[in-house]
Amino acid sequence: MTDLFDHAMKERMQREAPLAARMRPNCLDEFVGQEHIIGSGKLLRRAIESDRLFSSIIIFGPPGTGKTTLAQLVAKQTSSHFVTISAVLAGVADLRQIIQGARERRRLHGQKTILFIDEVHRWNKAQQDALLPHVESGMVTLIGATTENPYFDVIKALVSRSRIFQLYPLSGKDIGIILERALNDPDRGYGKRAVQLKSDAFQHLVEISGGDARNALNALELAVESTKPSTDGSIQIDLEIAQESIQKRAVLYGRNGDDHYDTISAFIKSVRGSDPDAALYWLAKMLHAGEDPRFILRRLIVLSSEDIGLADPMGIVVASAAASAYEYIGLPEGVYPIVEATLYLATAHKSNSATAYFSALASIESEGAGSVPVHLMDNNRDAKGLGHGQGYQYPHDFPGHFIPQQYLPDNVSGTLFYKPSAQGYESDVSERLAQWRKAQNKALSDK
Repeated sequence: MTDLFDHAMKERMQREAPLAARMRPNCLDEFVGQEHIIGSGKLLRRAIESDRLFSSIIIFGPPGTGKTTLAQLVAKQTSSHFVTISAVLAGVADLRQIIQGARERRRLHGQKTILFIDEVHRWNKAQQDALLPHVESGMVTLIGATTENPYFDVIKALVSRSRIFQLYPLSGKDIGIILERALNDPDRGYGKRAVQLKSDAFQHLVEISGGDARNALNALELAVESTKPSTDGSIQIDLEIAQESIQKRAVLYGRNGDDHYDTISAFIKSVRGSDPDAALYWLAKMLHAGEDPRFILRRLIVLSSEDIGLADPMGIVVASAAASAYEYIGLPEGVYPIVEATLYLATAHKSNSATAYFSALASIESEGAGSVPVHLMDNNRDAKGLGHGQGYQYPHDFPGHFIPQQYLPDNVSGTLFYKPSAQGYESDVSERLAQWRKAQNKALSDK
Protein backbone atom coordinates (compact mmCIF):
# COMPACT_ATOMS: atom_id res chain seq x y z
CA MET A 1 0.00 0.00 0.00
CA THR A 2 2.85 2.38 0.84
CA ASP A 3 4.47 1.76 -2.55
CA LEU A 4 1.17 2.60 -4.27
CA PHE A 5 0.86 5.88 -2.39
CA ASP A 6 4.54 6.70 -3.04
CA HIS A 7 4.07 6.04 -6.75
CA ALA A 8 0.96 8.25 -6.89
CA MET A 9 2.75 11.03 -5.02
CA LYS A 10 5.72 10.78 -7.36
CA GLU A 11 3.48 11.07 -10.42
CA ARG A 12 1.63 14.04 -8.89
CA MET A 13 4.91 15.82 -8.08
CA GLN A 14 6.07 15.24 -11.65
CA ARG A 15 2.87 16.79 -13.02
CA GLU A 16 3.09 19.73 -10.62
CA ALA A 17 6.82 20.33 -11.08
CA PRO A 18 7.90 23.58 -12.74
CA LEU A 19 7.98 23.51 -16.52
CA ALA A 20 11.80 23.71 -16.52
CA ALA A 21 11.97 20.53 -14.41
CA ARG A 22 9.37 18.71 -16.50
CA MET A 23 11.18 19.54 -19.73
CA ARG A 24 14.54 18.18 -18.66
CA PRO A 25 15.81 15.79 -21.37
CA ASN A 26 15.17 12.10 -20.75
CA CYS A 27 18.03 11.00 -22.99
CA LEU A 28 21.12 12.42 -24.65
CA ASP A 29 19.33 12.80 -27.98
CA GLU A 30 17.00 15.33 -26.32
CA PHE A 31 19.89 17.37 -24.94
CA VAL A 32 20.17 20.75 -26.68
CA GLY A 33 23.43 22.65 -27.10
CA GLN A 34 26.99 22.02 -25.84
CA GLU A 35 27.86 20.11 -29.00
CA HIS A 36 31.56 20.59 -28.24
CA ILE A 37 31.38 18.06 -25.39
CA ILE A 38 28.11 16.17 -25.81
CA GLY A 39 27.76 16.03 -29.58
CA SER A 40 27.82 12.76 -31.47
CA GLY A 41 31.13 10.97 -30.99
CA LYS A 42 32.45 13.38 -28.34
CA LEU A 43 34.32 11.99 -25.33
CA LEU A 44 31.77 12.81 -22.62
CA ARG A 45 28.86 11.48 -24.69
CA ARG A 46 30.71 8.23 -25.38
CA ALA A 47 31.54 7.86 -21.70
CA ILE A 48 27.91 8.39 -20.65
CA GLU A 49 26.44 6.12 -23.32
CA SER A 50 28.86 3.31 -22.52
CA ASP A 51 28.50 3.82 -18.73
CA ARG A 52 32.26 4.23 -18.44
CA LEU A 53 33.10 7.34 -16.47
CA PHE A 54 36.68 6.30 -15.80
CA SER A 55 37.52 9.45 -13.85
CA SER A 56 35.73 12.12 -11.89
CA ILE A 57 34.49 15.12 -13.83
CA ILE A 58 33.75 18.75 -12.99
CA ILE A 59 31.24 20.58 -15.18
CA PHE A 60 31.24 24.35 -15.01
CA GLY A 61 29.26 27.02 -16.78
CA PRO A 62 26.51 29.63 -16.33
CA PRO A 63 23.11 28.74 -14.87
CA GLY A 64 20.63 27.01 -17.15
CA THR A 65 23.17 25.51 -19.54
CA GLY A 66 22.69 21.83 -18.67
CA LYS A 67 24.99 20.92 -15.76
CA THR A 68 22.36 19.23 -13.59
CA THR A 69 20.68 17.74 -16.64
CA LEU A 70 23.91 16.03 -17.68
CA ALA A 71 24.26 14.57 -14.19
CA GLN A 72 20.70 13.25 -14.28
CA LEU A 73 21.31 11.65 -17.66
CA VAL A 74 24.34 9.89 -16.17
CA ALA A 75 22.12 8.69 -13.33
CA LYS A 76 19.64 7.19 -15.82
CA GLN A 77 22.36 5.58 -17.91
CA THR A 78 24.67 4.14 -15.26
CA SER A 79 24.50 0.85 -13.39
CA SER A 80 26.41 2.49 -10.54
CA HIS A 81 24.63 3.74 -7.46
CA PHE A 82 23.97 7.45 -7.96
CA VAL A 83 23.89 9.88 -5.04
CA THR A 84 23.02 13.59 -5.27
CA ILE A 85 23.82 16.25 -2.71
CA SER A 86 23.96 20.04 -2.69
CA ALA A 87 27.10 21.69 -1.35
CA VAL A 88 24.86 24.44 0.05
CA LEU A 89 22.97 22.02 2.32
CA ALA A 90 25.34 19.11 2.92
CA GLY A 91 28.51 18.98 4.97
CA VAL A 92 31.27 16.59 6.04
CA ALA A 93 28.89 14.52 8.19
CA ASP A 94 26.68 13.85 5.16
CA LEU A 95 29.75 12.96 3.13
CA ARG A 96 30.81 10.39 5.75
CA GLN A 97 27.45 8.63 5.50
CA ILE A 98 27.67 8.57 1.70
CA ILE A 99 31.20 7.14 1.79
CA GLN A 100 30.13 4.50 4.30
CA GLY A 101 27.27 3.46 2.03
CA ALA A 102 29.58 3.40 -1.00
CA ARG A 103 32.03 1.16 0.89
CA GLU A 104 29.27 -1.29 1.85
CA ARG A 105 27.89 -1.49 -1.70
CA ARG A 106 31.36 -2.08 -3.11
CA ARG A 107 32.09 -4.79 -0.50
CA LEU A 108 28.75 -6.62 -0.65
CA HIS A 109 27.65 -6.15 -4.25
CA GLY A 110 30.71 -4.87 -6.14
CA GLN A 111 28.68 -1.80 -7.16
CA LYS A 112 30.35 1.52 -7.78
CA THR A 113 29.02 4.86 -6.52
CA ILE A 114 28.76 8.10 -8.46
CA LEU A 115 28.45 11.19 -6.28
CA PHE A 116 26.95 14.32 -7.83
CA ILE A 117 27.69 17.49 -5.86
CA ASP A 118 25.78 20.52 -7.06
CA GLU A 119 27.53 23.87 -6.55
CA VAL A 120 30.70 22.10 -5.44
CA HIS A 121 32.51 25.45 -5.22
CA ARG A 122 30.37 26.24 -2.14
CA TRP A 123 32.33 23.71 -0.12
CA ASN A 124 35.27 25.21 1.73
CA LYS A 125 38.79 23.81 1.50
CA ALA A 126 38.36 21.53 4.53
CA GLN A 127 35.20 20.00 3.08
CA GLN A 128 36.81 19.49 -0.31
CA ASP A 129 39.88 17.98 1.38
CA ALA A 130 37.57 15.48 3.13
CA LEU A 131 36.29 14.32 -0.27
CA LEU A 132 39.71 14.06 -1.92
CA PRO A 133 40.97 10.67 -0.58
CA HIS A 134 37.75 8.92 -1.60
CA VAL A 135 37.95 10.34 -5.13
CA GLU A 136 41.62 9.40 -5.30
CA SER A 137 40.96 5.81 -4.15
CA GLY A 138 38.06 5.42 -6.56
CA MET A 139 35.58 4.72 -3.77
CA VAL A 140 33.33 7.34 -5.42
CA THR A 141 33.36 8.88 -8.86
CA LEU A 142 32.69 12.58 -8.51
CA ILE A 143 30.52 14.67 -10.79
CA GLY A 144 30.85 18.25 -9.61
CA ALA A 145 28.75 21.09 -10.98
CA THR A 146 29.71 24.71 -10.52
CA THR A 147 28.97 28.12 -11.96
CA GLU A 148 32.48 29.25 -11.01
CA ASN A 149 35.81 28.51 -12.65
CA PRO A 150 37.03 25.33 -10.89
CA TYR A 151 40.63 26.34 -11.41
CA PHE A 152 39.97 29.16 -8.93
CA ASP A 153 37.24 27.78 -6.65
CA VAL A 154 38.01 24.05 -6.34
CA ILE A 155 41.18 22.80 -4.65
CA LYS A 156 43.99 21.98 -7.06
CA ALA A 157 44.30 18.37 -5.89
CA LEU A 158 40.64 17.70 -6.74
CA VAL A 159 40.90 19.48 -10.08
CA SER A 160 43.99 17.49 -11.04
CA ARG A 161 42.09 14.24 -10.45
CA SER A 162 39.11 15.29 -12.57
CA ARG A 163 38.31 15.96 -16.20
CA ILE A 164 37.06 19.53 -16.62
CA PHE A 165 34.21 20.24 -19.03
CA GLN A 166 33.09 23.80 -19.71
CA LEU A 167 29.53 24.63 -20.73
CA TYR A 168 28.66 27.88 -22.52
CA PRO A 169 25.48 29.99 -22.63
CA LEU A 170 23.02 28.44 -25.06
CA SER A 171 22.64 30.09 -28.43
CA GLY A 172 19.42 31.79 -29.49
CA LYS A 173 18.78 28.84 -31.77
CA ASP A 174 19.15 26.42 -28.85
CA ILE A 175 16.76 28.43 -26.65
CA GLY A 176 14.28 28.55 -29.53
CA ILE A 177 14.37 24.76 -29.87
CA ILE A 178 13.75 24.33 -26.14
CA LEU A 179 10.80 26.76 -26.16
CA GLU A 180 9.27 25.09 -29.23
CA ARG A 181 9.61 21.72 -27.56
CA ALA A 182 7.87 23.00 -24.41
CA LEU A 183 5.03 24.47 -26.47
CA ASN A 184 4.47 21.28 -28.44
CA ASP A 185 5.16 18.46 -25.96
CA PRO A 186 1.74 17.02 -25.02
CA ASP A 187 2.91 15.22 -21.89
CA ARG A 188 5.48 17.48 -20.24
CA GLY A 189 4.74 20.81 -21.90
CA TYR A 190 1.78 22.70 -23.34
CA GLY A 191 1.07 20.53 -26.37
CA LYS A 192 -2.47 19.80 -25.16
CA ARG A 193 -3.26 23.48 -24.60
CA ALA A 194 -3.89 26.04 -27.31
CA VAL A 195 -0.98 28.35 -26.49
CA GLN A 196 -0.25 30.98 -29.15
CA LEU A 197 3.11 32.65 -28.58
CA LYS A 198 3.44 35.64 -30.92
CA SER A 199 6.65 35.77 -32.94
CA ASP A 200 7.91 38.99 -31.31
CA ALA A 201 7.14 37.58 -27.85
CA PHE A 202 8.95 34.35 -28.75
CA GLN A 203 11.98 36.30 -29.96
CA HIS A 204 11.98 38.44 -26.83
CA LEU A 205 12.10 35.36 -24.57
CA VAL A 206 14.93 33.93 -26.68
CA GLU A 207 17.03 37.10 -26.59
CA ILE A 208 16.44 38.17 -22.99
CA SER A 209 16.94 34.70 -21.49
CA GLY A 210 20.69 35.27 -21.78
CA GLY A 211 21.41 31.74 -22.96
CA ASP A 212 19.74 30.32 -19.82
CA ALA A 213 17.18 27.61 -20.68
CA ARG A 214 15.68 27.64 -17.18
CA ASN A 215 15.17 31.40 -17.38
CA ALA A 216 13.38 31.08 -20.72
CA LEU A 217 11.16 28.19 -19.58
CA ASN A 218 10.27 29.89 -16.29
CA ALA A 219 9.22 33.00 -18.20
CA LEU A 220 7.13 30.95 -20.64
CA GLU A 221 5.44 29.12 -17.77
CA LEU A 222 4.61 32.36 -15.95
CA ALA A 223 3.22 33.85 -19.16
CA VAL A 224 1.01 30.84 -19.88
CA GLU A 225 -0.22 30.20 -16.35
CA SER A 226 -1.01 33.87 -15.64
CA THR A 227 -2.85 34.60 -18.89
CA LYS A 228 -6.59 34.17 -19.03
CA PRO A 229 -7.76 32.09 -22.01
CA SER A 230 -9.62 33.83 -24.82
CA THR A 231 -13.27 33.03 -25.59
CA ASP A 232 -12.12 30.29 -27.98
CA GLY A 233 -10.01 28.70 -25.24
CA SER A 234 -6.64 29.76 -26.66
CA ILE A 235 -3.96 31.45 -24.60
CA GLN A 236 -2.51 34.43 -26.48
CA ILE A 237 0.97 35.48 -25.37
CA ASP A 238 1.96 38.83 -26.89
CA LEU A 239 5.10 40.93 -26.45
CA GLU A 240 3.74 42.85 -23.46
CA ILE A 241 3.01 39.63 -21.56
CA ALA A 242 6.43 38.24 -22.46
CA GLN A 243 8.09 41.42 -21.16
CA GLU A 244 6.21 41.17 -17.88
CA SER A 245 7.04 37.49 -17.53
CA ILE A 246 10.78 37.95 -17.86
CA GLN A 247 10.83 41.42 -16.25
CA LYS A 248 12.65 43.12 -19.10
CA ARG A 249 11.25 45.39 -21.73
CA ALA A 250 12.01 44.62 -25.33
CA VAL A 251 14.39 46.90 -27.17
CA LEU A 252 13.63 47.53 -30.83
CA TYR A 253 16.68 45.83 -32.21
CA GLY A 254 16.95 43.09 -34.80
CA ARG A 255 20.43 41.67 -35.22
CA ASN A 256 20.03 41.53 -38.97
CA GLY A 257 17.65 44.44 -39.47
CA ASP A 258 17.91 48.17 -40.04
CA ASP A 259 18.01 49.01 -36.35
CA HIS A 260 21.09 46.83 -35.90
CA TYR A 261 22.99 48.82 -38.51
CA ASP A 262 21.51 52.16 -37.44
CA THR A 263 22.48 51.64 -33.80
CA ILE A 264 26.06 50.56 -34.46
CA SER A 265 26.32 53.52 -36.85
CA ALA A 266 25.12 55.88 -34.10
CA PHE A 267 27.58 54.32 -31.68
CA ILE A 268 30.60 54.66 -33.98
CA LYS A 269 29.65 58.21 -35.00
CA SER A 270 29.31 59.16 -31.32
CA VAL A 271 32.79 57.81 -30.53
CA ARG A 272 34.23 59.47 -33.63
CA GLY A 273 32.47 62.70 -32.63
CA SER A 274 34.03 62.62 -29.13
CA ASP A 275 30.70 62.30 -27.29
CA PRO A 276 31.27 59.67 -24.56
CA ASP A 277 27.74 60.07 -23.17
CA ALA A 278 26.05 59.24 -26.46
CA ALA A 279 28.55 56.43 -27.05
CA LEU A 280 27.64 54.87 -23.69
CA TYR A 281 23.92 55.17 -24.46
CA TRP A 282 24.16 53.33 -27.80
CA LEU A 283 26.53 50.77 -26.27
CA ALA A 284 24.02 50.08 -23.49
CA LYS A 285 21.21 49.69 -26.03
CA MET A 286 23.17 47.14 -28.05
CA LEU A 287 24.31 45.05 -25.09
CA HIS A 288 20.88 45.16 -23.45
CA ALA A 289 19.33 43.93 -26.68
CA GLY A 290 21.72 40.98 -26.83
CA GLU A 291 24.21 42.20 -29.42
CA ASP A 292 27.38 40.11 -29.68
CA PRO A 293 30.08 42.08 -27.77
CA ARG A 294 32.68 40.77 -30.23
CA PHE A 295 30.94 42.64 -33.04
CA ILE A 296 31.15 45.88 -31.04
CA LEU A 297 34.80 45.29 -30.17
CA ARG A 298 35.71 44.60 -33.80
CA ARG A 299 34.19 47.93 -34.79
CA LEU A 300 36.09 49.71 -32.00
CA ILE A 301 39.39 48.23 -33.21
CA VAL A 302 38.65 49.48 -36.73
CA LEU A 303 37.72 52.92 -35.39
CA SER A 304 40.92 53.10 -33.33
CA SER A 305 42.91 53.07 -36.57
CA GLU A 306 40.49 54.77 -38.94
CA ASP A 307 39.44 57.72 -36.76
CA ILE A 308 42.18 58.04 -34.14
CA GLY A 309 45.30 56.55 -35.66
CA LEU A 310 48.54 58.34 -34.86
CA ALA A 311 46.78 61.12 -33.00
CA ASP A 312 46.80 58.59 -30.13
CA PRO A 313 48.67 55.36 -31.00
CA MET A 314 47.46 53.86 -27.71
CA GLY A 315 43.93 53.75 -29.12
CA ILE A 316 44.43 50.49 -31.00
CA VAL A 317 46.31 49.06 -28.01
CA VAL A 318 43.38 49.79 -25.67
CA ALA A 319 40.79 48.46 -28.15
CA SER A 320 42.76 45.28 -28.79
CA ALA A 321 43.37 44.77 -25.06
CA ALA A 322 39.64 45.16 -24.40
CA ALA A 323 38.86 42.49 -26.99
CA SER A 324 41.41 40.15 -25.41
CA ALA A 325 40.09 40.85 -21.89
CA TYR A 326 36.52 40.14 -22.96
CA GLU A 327 37.53 36.74 -24.37
CA TYR A 328 39.19 35.95 -21.04
CA ILE A 329 36.35 36.92 -18.68
CA GLY A 330 33.14 37.07 -20.76
CA LEU A 331 29.91 38.68 -19.59
CA PRO A 332 28.72 40.16 -17.32
CA GLU A 333 32.08 41.48 -16.04
CA GLY A 334 33.40 41.72 -19.59
CA VAL A 335 31.32 44.85 -20.06
CA TYR A 336 33.96 46.83 -18.15
CA PRO A 337 36.80 46.55 -20.70
CA ILE A 338 34.28 47.31 -23.47
CA VAL A 339 33.20 50.45 -21.64
CA GLU A 340 36.81 51.41 -20.92
CA ALA A 341 37.73 51.13 -24.59
CA THR A 342 34.63 53.10 -25.60
CA LEU A 343 35.41 55.94 -23.20
CA TYR A 344 39.11 56.01 -24.10
CA LEU A 345 38.44 56.19 -27.82
CA ALA A 346 35.61 58.72 -27.45
CA THR A 347 37.86 61.08 -25.47
CA ALA A 348 41.07 60.53 -27.48
CA HIS A 349 42.56 62.93 -30.02
CA LYS A 350 41.15 62.15 -33.48
CA SER A 351 42.84 61.76 -36.85
CA ASN A 352 41.73 59.99 -40.01
CA SER A 353 45.17 60.24 -41.63
CA ALA A 354 45.24 56.44 -42.04
CA THR A 355 42.85 56.92 -44.96
CA ALA A 356 45.93 58.19 -46.84
CA TYR A 357 46.27 54.57 -47.94
CA PHE A 358 43.29 54.98 -50.25
CA SER A 359 44.94 57.95 -51.95
CA ALA A 360 47.96 55.77 -52.71
CA LEU A 361 45.66 52.99 -53.91
CA ALA A 362 43.76 55.41 -56.18
CA SER A 363 47.07 56.53 -57.72
CA ILE A 364 47.99 52.94 -58.55
CA GLU A 365 44.53 52.21 -59.94
CA SER A 366 44.54 55.31 -62.17
CA GLU A 367 48.19 55.40 -63.29
CA GLY A 368 49.37 51.84 -62.74
CA ALA A 369 52.06 50.72 -60.35
CA GLY A 370 55.41 52.40 -60.98
CA SER A 371 58.70 50.54 -61.14
CA VAL A 372 60.84 50.22 -58.04
CA PRO A 373 63.84 52.63 -58.29
CA VAL A 374 67.09 50.72 -58.86
CA HIS A 375 68.69 51.80 -55.58
CA LEU A 376 65.70 50.38 -53.61
CA MET A 377 65.81 46.97 -55.30
CA ASP A 378 66.98 43.85 -53.46
CA ASN A 379 70.76 43.62 -53.82
CA ASN A 380 71.10 40.05 -52.53
CA ARG A 381 70.64 38.45 -55.98
CA ASP A 382 71.43 40.83 -58.85
CA ALA A 383 73.78 43.46 -57.45
CA LYS A 384 76.76 42.42 -59.57
CA GLY A 385 75.02 41.64 -62.83
CA LEU A 386 72.33 44.30 -62.90
CA GLY A 387 73.42 46.84 -60.32
CA HIS A 388 70.34 46.38 -58.16
CA GLY A 389 70.58 48.23 -54.86
CA GLN A 390 73.51 50.39 -55.94
CA GLY A 391 73.31 53.96 -54.70
CA TYR A 392 71.10 53.15 -51.69
CA GLN A 393 72.06 55.14 -48.61
CA TYR A 394 71.51 53.42 -45.25
CA PRO A 395 69.71 55.97 -42.99
CA HIS A 396 71.31 54.69 -39.78
CA ASP A 397 74.73 55.69 -41.09
CA PHE A 398 73.76 59.37 -41.00
CA PRO A 399 73.04 61.93 -38.25
CA GLY A 400 69.48 61.71 -36.97
CA HIS A 401 69.14 58.34 -38.74
CA PHE A 402 67.85 60.14 -41.82
CA ILE A 403 69.19 60.84 -45.30
CA PRO A 404 67.02 62.34 -48.07
CA GLN A 405 66.69 60.09 -51.10
CA GLN A 406 64.00 58.98 -53.55
CA TYR A 407 61.61 56.27 -52.35
CA LEU A 408 58.64 56.65 -54.75
CA PRO A 409 58.59 55.56 -58.39
CA ASP A 410 59.52 58.26 -60.91
CA ASN A 411 55.94 58.71 -62.13
CA VAL A 412 54.67 59.79 -58.68
CA SER A 413 57.89 61.18 -57.19
CA GLY A 414 57.14 64.12 -54.89
CA THR A 415 53.46 63.15 -54.38
CA LEU A 416 52.20 63.56 -50.81
CA PHE A 417 49.63 60.95 -49.79
CA TYR A 418 49.91 61.18 -46.01
CA LYS A 419 48.81 64.43 -44.42
CA PRO A 420 49.25 64.26 -40.65
CA SER A 421 46.83 66.08 -38.42
CA ALA A 422 47.81 68.54 -35.72
CA GLN A 423 46.18 66.36 -33.03
CA GLY A 424 47.93 64.70 -30.10
CA TYR A 425 50.96 62.56 -30.86
CA GLU A 426 50.51 63.18 -34.59
CA SER A 427 51.31 66.87 -34.15
CA ASP A 428 54.86 65.81 -33.26
CA VAL A 429 54.89 63.55 -36.30
CA SER A 430 53.78 66.48 -38.42
CA GLU A 431 56.75 68.62 -37.33
CA ARG A 432 59.32 65.88 -37.94
CA LEU A 433 57.81 64.93 -41.28
CA ALA A 434 57.77 68.54 -42.50
CA GLN A 435 61.53 68.77 -41.91
CA TRP A 436 62.23 65.43 -43.62
CA ARG A 437 60.04 66.29 -46.61
CA LYS A 438 61.73 69.68 -47.01
CA ALA A 439 65.16 68.04 -47.08
CA GLN A 440 63.95 65.35 -49.44
CA ASN A 441 62.45 67.87 -51.88
CA LYS A 442 65.72 69.78 -51.93
CA ALA A 443 67.73 66.60 -52.56
CA LEU A 444 65.42 65.51 -55.40
CA SER A 445 65.44 68.96 -57.02
CA ASP A 446 69.26 69.01 -56.93
CA LYS A 447 69.51 65.70 -58.84
